[in-house]
Amino acid sequence: MSFSDKLKSTYNPKRLAVKLNSKGEQFVVKGHPWVFSNSIVKINEDAKTGDLAIIFSKNKNKVVGIGLYDANSPIRIKIIHNAETKAEINSEFFHNKIKLAFEKRTELLKTETNSYRLLFGENDGFPGLIADVYDTVLVVKLYSEIWLPYLEPILKCLQQISNAKTVIMRLSRNLQNSKNHTLVDGKVIYGKLHNEVVEFIEHGVNFSANVIQGHKTGYFLDHRENRRKVGEFSNGKTVLDVFSYAGGFSVHALSNGATELTSLDISKQALEIAIANGKLNDYSGIHKTIAGDAFIELKKLISKNKKYDVVVIDPPSFAKQQSEIELAKKKYAQLAYLGAQLTAKKGLLVLASCSSRVLAQSFFDLNIQALNSQARLYETILKTKHDVDHPVTFPEGAYLKCGYYRFLE
Repeated sequence: MSFSDKLKSTYNPKRLAVKLNSKGEQFVVKGHPWVFSNSIVKINEDAKTGDLAIIFSKNKNKVVGIGLYDANSPIRIKIIHNAETKAEINSEFFHNKIKLAFEKRTELLKTETNSYRLLFGENDGFPGLIADVYDTVLVVKLYSEIWLPYLEPILKCLQQISNAKTVIMRLSRNLQNSKNHTLVDGKVIYGKLHNEVVEFIEHGVNFSANVIQGHKTGYFLDHRENRRKVGEFSNGKTVLDVFSYAGGFSVHALSNGATELTSLDISKQALEIAIANGKLNDYSGIHKTIAGDAFIELKKLISKNKKYDVVVIDPPSFAKQQSEIELAKKKYAQLAYLGAQLTAKKGLLVLASCSSRVLAQSFFDLNIQALNSQARLYETILKTKHDVDHPVTFPEGAYLKCGYYRFLE
């Protein structure tokens, strides 16, 4: 069955003439991809989700940006083109944008890696749309209805440029509950899927992802370079991987010669996946698991005087909304404090955060304060962010940060 048979949209989008207040216009001109509802001064009364919003400058009636209208979001217009150049929004427009995104990933694909993020939402000009490739399987995750009228040409281009044999559609919870489409979460919309668990390679290390039922698109690709680095540090070492999920850091550590690796996660199912991912590779170390709440289990390990040469703490987002920021900061500080007590002499502590609302400098400052309270000499050896297939083009697009701290005693 073709894309068009499965993705027919019942809505034919209109063109909207939009004017913004000075502040909103300034943001668009500077390349920011979001226009909030309170920035809109003038717009068609019958605007609907998916309509093409042509944003005119306040004074000169010059086009400053083109976006997609979203009636259901406070971010009312999501920019898909900065109008320094003219553009017709059609199949060729989407093809060129996807091709440009693919070219940004070519250096990564020259390594022994066949899994990557092809489209990173706003940062690649596709707000509310993610596309991840696992070997020959392309998984598209949709977070906004704005894309419904445009899906067919976009998916065709994604499939052709990535050379994927299979295309799967994943939907956010909002879209799963929407009555405005016939899409189904986890549906194969092109090719065949012989097994929902797909194997892929990350810097020479074998992994698998459940592309139908796994979190997001099945796996977290953004930490790839940090996992590779932790692997390099792990040869001949004992390693603790906290919030291990599917074992990204764990498997790299084992594959690179860790003598003993402990994966800690609250989910027994995630630990089973971590063990299975480990077995896709040759390793001689011991793979242990601990199922439980990280804060409780770390305290138990401290009470037993356990020490590890490498400790990695990579929690899920603690601040999904503004009101959670202060509590999130306390949790990060606590994890840094607990992690330091479990890190051996001359050991390495790796602390990560994926909370976009906790800014990088704030996160690194929290780590330093927690480590300084321990009266142990240490040095900050590295600070990192997203891997190359997660480019950041606007401040809110940055969320991942990771600090490497070496204890000297």
